[in-house]
Amino acid sequence: MTTLLTNARLIDPEAGTDALGAVLIEDGVIARVFDTPDGMPDKSPTLRRLDADGKCLAPGIVDLGVKIGEPGERHKESFRSAGLAAAAGGVTTIIARPDTHPAIDNPETLEFVTRRAAEASPVRIRHMAALTKGREGREMTEIGFLLDAGAIAFTDCDHVVTDTKVLSRALTYAKSLGALVMGHPQEPILSAGAATTSGKFASLRGLPGVSPMAERIGFDRDMGMVEMTGVKYHFDQITTARALPPLERAKKNGFDVTAGTSIHHLTLNEFDVGDYRTFFKVKPPLRSEDDRLAVVEAVASGLIDIISSMHTPQDEESKRLPYEDAASGAVALETFLPAAMRLHHAGQLTLPQLFRAMALNPAKRLGLPQGRLAEGAPADLVLFDPDTPFVLDRAKLRSKSKNTPFDGQRMEGRVLATFVAGRQVFGAEARDA
Repeated sequence: MTTLLTNARLIDPEAGTDALGAVLIEDGVIARVFDTPDGMPDKSPTLRRLDADGKCLAPGIVDLGVKIGEPGERHKESFRSAGLAAAAGGVTTIIARPDTHPAIDNPETLEFVTRRAAEASPVRIRHMAALTKGREGREMTEIGFLLDAGAIAFTDCDHVVTDTKVLSRALTYAKSLGALVMGHPQEPILSAGAATTSGKFASLRGLPGVSPMAERIGFDRDMGMVEMTGVKYHFDQITTARALPPLERAKKNGFDVTAGTSIHHLTLNEFDVGDYRTFFKVKPPLRSEDDRLAVVEAVASGLIDIISSMHTPQDEESKRLPYEDAASGAVALETFLPAAMRLHHAGQLTLPQLFRAMALNPAKRLGLPQGRLAEGAPADLVLFDPDTPFVLDRAKLRSKSKNTPFDGQRMEGRVLATFVAGRQVFGAEARDA
């Protein structure tokens, strides 16, 4: 069916514009973008017209770094539940992490999860593969075979490879194949056992902390390896001001590096932990307010390229523990967009800037055609109202796990409809014109 979305506020991250217009969808792609709210004047019998009622229409979010529990932890999150949560949150492409049980470290496991995702999820799911076997940092995976099987990038997630000889071999091989590697910039010895960022707050709470310098040290080590090998590299989470100057130097020196951060580190700080609230325990730990503001500014300037949800489902048993012992991570597929609206309403980031970091840049970095509001691009779109207020009830989240730090909080921004390849996979609010 040919579909025309009329009277929409078009958020174009590529052009950096926010203006009324209309979008024509044919055969799963954007056939035309109109700069008038009504779009095509004719009413063909095969044309379905949907009135967006002045709400925002943007490219669907491309979420880099989502944890899904298949295989091994399906009770925490399945491809089906993650796909439903993503659709409800305006995420049209999930880039899944390989930190499963067993890890996605061979073509057979990768082919299994690729098939399961295609069968169960209403949104697109692409998979990263492990950089080393079992994510143990001792022996690199068969990067070439994994690329052939569809791996979109390689990462050991938060298991930092400490053996630099193994890492150099893996990065050299990845460079020869043009593969993208994603790393976690943390010095693992300093970070071991840490539950918070070190400082007065951590001391008053009696919690083990890690210095922000652990991120800077981890970044510098990885950048040295990038300089040595020339590999394409993405830093998954830059969360401190200390890591920003070397990141800026690396980009000015022409290295093929990009950096991301998580929506939680952009919208929360160390004080949100409060009286040992374990739903706020994430990895790396929440930072100071000064760090948060510096990272927000880095996103606004484009120094930090990508915002991700870093969706990490954990069951109740692993969270209802003393803060030191509780598992790290928070679900975020459904709360990603409303949390991002906090930055918009605070005047820190415009909607085009947000979707540049949430959709356009991750798609470009991964070589995907998504993330654009342009003719010929896949019709992966999200229709949302940035101003609708609501109180988040974690029991209503579609994820199997409910470990969100935003439970009970007043938020703004609600997804009205989500489209993948032109097919509506969520919402019924877009009405026929």
